[in-house]
Amino acid sequence: MTSDALTAIGRDPVARARIVAALIDYEQRPENRFTTVRDEVTGPIVDALHAGVPLVRKELANGLRFELLYRSKIARDFVLSVPERPDHVWEPQTTRLLLHLAARATDVIVGGAYFGDHAIPLADALRPRGACHAFEVDPEQAAMLQRNADLNGLDNVRVHPLGLWSDTTARLQLVGSDAMAGTVAAAEGIAATTIDAYAAAAGIDHVGLIMLDLEGGELPVLRGAERVLRQDQPHVVFEIHRAYVDWTGGLAATAVAQFLRSFGYTLFALRDFQSNVDMRGKAIELVPIETAYLDGPPHGFNVLAVRDASIVEGAPFRIVPHVSPKLLWHRDPALHHPLEGL
Repeated sequence: MTSDALTAIGRDPVARARIVAALIDYEQRPENRFTTVRDEVTGPIVDALHAGVPLVRKELANGLRFELLYRSKIARDFVLSVPERPDHVWEPQTTRLLLHLAARATDVIVGGAYFGDHAIPLADALRPRGACHAFEVDPEQAAMLQRNADLNGLDNVRVHPLGLWSDTTARLQLVGSDAMAGTVAAAEGIAATTIDAYAAAAGIDHVGLIMLDLEGGELPVLRGAERVLRQDQPHVVFEIHRAYVDWTGGLAATAVAQFLRSFGYTLFALRDFQSNVDMRGKAIELVPIETAYLDGPPHGFNVLAVRDASIVEGAPFRIVPHVSPKLLWHRDPALHHPLEGL
């Protein structure tokens, strides 16, 4: 009954905004900051408030506007952002890293682009010199991605409702739902292409950056990018998750790490929150993968692969060995907080 009541109140945008503001204030109290209050208290209330409001509209500090379906923790944490107009949608340090790496790129490929949480800021940074080639197999999210491109006047977003894989004849099937959905090879289903085939067909001279968030499909997709990896030597940012990758022997021993190293890449785990957290002014902390602290329940984080490791020397980067890539409010600060503190 309480959930139904909150849903009824949430249909009134003014009342909903007031309750959200009160919840944010509650989270910011000193006794609540380094706890799981978001998961246990405020988050479920916000979810109930939005149960009858499927579409969220929100703006970033730089004026980029987003519409997104309220279906995930991404939407929840975006709604609860501090400040109200943040500089990112999701994963603050990943967003900063991508924008930094794309500063001299002309063409960027994003696999698992979702509604554009990273693809839209990238496309904005690339205009007018280049394009963001965004692949999203979920038709509803691909439509939201196109909607967000149109909403911001970004005619350099190339939205493709195709899968990326290791060969062009593959057919893929969605497994999971919404933000947690991934693809697996199937006898029939979603058409797929490879990064190599797409780059050639699209006439891309140089792929400067590849970003992959595919819930376990990262290695097959990278295998379909051998020519681009060898010829263009793009920076690569990809998610690795214990649910899909066995890192019992350490990150360096995983198949995806060994594959990228065979092309001369150096890999770092990126320290980040899987949330919306104000990280302005903080260094982008990178953990050499041989030293990453990996204990804990199954979890995931993003990894940076670069051909020239000198690009991460000095600001805005900081190399921090022997800590966890997973930033968490409620865990041991020595392992799970930025070295500069929160």
